[in-house]
Amino acid sequence: MNSKKTVLVTGASQGIGAAIVQAFLHRGYDVVATSRHITNAGFAQSPHLALVDGDIGMAATAENVTQTAMARFGSIDHVVNNAGIYWAKPFTEYTIDEFRSFVSTNLEGFIFITQPAVKQMLAQGTGGSVTTITASLADNPIAGVTASVPMITKGGLETITGSLAIEYAKNNIRFNAVAPGVVDTSLHEKTPKDTIESRSPMGTIADAEDIAEAILYLTEANHVTGEVLHVDGGAHVGRW
Repeated sequence: MNSKKTVLVTGASQGIGAAIVQAFLHRGYDVVATSRHITNAGFAQSPHLALVDGDIGMAATAENVTQTAMARFGSIDHVVNNAGIYWAKPFTEYTIDEFRSFVSTNLEGFIFITQPAVKQMLAQGTGGSVTTITASLADNPIAGVTASVPMITKGGLETITGSLAIEYAKNNIRFNAVAPGVVDTSLHEKTPKDTIESRSPMGTIADAEDIAEAILYLTEANHVTGEVLHVDGGAHVGRW
């Protein structure tokens, strides 16, 4: 890298989010990381890392994150929309309050942090990127994995990724997404390993670092925009 760049990472306290933070720090970026209780997540202190507690589904949290980035590091160059909530159950058993929780974190959180970040990128005039975590299940449902309602939000994130890629192409602000399959995180700690492996054509389970590497690639791929990069062992291709 020729110069330091500042990246905002949401949902950064554990699992994929924490791996993303570490990957960017190792790459020489300045990072502003946020989650509800990230100051208790055990990150080592670093002059290149700022931590902001808060619910990304609240506009005030996003405002705090962007203000912290400008005060500490002087720019906003990249965003990783990793914050998201998910649980599976039959469609008829989801409640409207659960749906609203998905919308708050997965969709409103995206808007709250991405709008001010893009405004700052436009003001800087040097381009940037926004990379969002979606899900392989959004475009390749798996029998027995009943996640229809949270996938409303993940599918919406993939749609807006394409729309914004076109809207801001001339400004050199790129929008991409990473769509994981099953990832070895605490979300699946109670699921039998053979069950998890059966959800991938390759019969393998990704780890958080695999997803972080995909995020890094899209952040630095200067000619890639509007892309959904699946890290799912081929699950999005079809039946197996």
